[in-house]
Amino acid sequence: MIGINHYLTLAAILFTISIMGLLLNRKNIIIILMSIELMLLAVNFNFIAFSSFLNDSAGQIFVFFTLTVAAAEAAVGLAILILLFRNLRSINVKDMDKLKG
Repeated sequence: MIGINHYLTLAAILFTISIMGLLLNRKNIIIILMSIELMLLAVNFNFIAFSSFLNDSAGQIFVFFTLTVAAAEAAVGLAILILLFRNLRSINVKDMDKLKG
């Protein structure tokens, strides 16, 4: 039987992978955005697991708000990425300071 410990372990593994993606790769903005999305997914996984375990729908409702924030973050991040690539022909994070002004 799958218990809450399995769900929490999976969420911890996802969160750890996302932290490693942020720490190990500071050059590519696409991988940074994917790591942030994976981090939000791990948090949502915890909300759903505790909501199911406690028979309370508040966690599942809160996941909808978190998914809205994740969608907005992805839209803004991709817009910045497109702007960066159009102007500099590069997607390196260190080149973003050239967009000032």
